[in-house]
Amino acid sequence: MIQPEKLMQTVVEAAEEKKAQRIVALNLTNISLVADYFVICHGNSDTQVLAITNEIKKRAEEKGARVRGIEGTDAARWVLVDLGDVVVHVFHRDERDYYSLERLWSDAKVVEFA
Repeated sequence: MIQPEKLMQTVVEAAEEKKAQRIVALNLTNISLVADYFVICHGNSDTQVLAITNEIKKRAEEKGARVRGIEGTDAARWVLVDLGDVVVHVFHRDERDYYSLERLWSDAKVVEFA
């Protein structure tokens, strides 16, 4: 069983590998029962959104995480990857600012990573 923080780091690395833009990890511990972390990023095309999603799924499974669900791949505008303690939001560039999840969860602490 991979720890939530390690899983979040794995997700961030997978997103970076596929050149995801503006990767943000929010620590929701003590704020939400939904998950410990949200990872939010975007791609510049439908193809890139799907590539980011597939890489995240592959890397998470390699680390022993269970993918509980993936929604939104048909339109590739906002794909949600549910990894239990970590929920990943992969947006298409055009949708990212519109939904502004970072603002909705503004009381969450932004995780700093090198």
